[in-house]
Amino acid sequence: MSDRIRESSEQIDRATSRSICRAVGERLQQDLRLESSELPSHLRYLMDELQRQERRN
Repeated sequence: MSDRIRESSEQIDRATSRSICRAVGERLQQDLRLESSELPSHLRYLMDELQRQERRN
């Protein structure tokens, strides 16, 4: 995938990339709240890690 990004003639800056990541994370949180089932442990770990990284920035 990184090769595909490097080949692209358009690139986004760091701030735009961060905004996109936040928007995706927010959407995932909204969608996952709608589900009543428990998340698999690995997905729960990744979600927790995402929250920790967001708090640091």
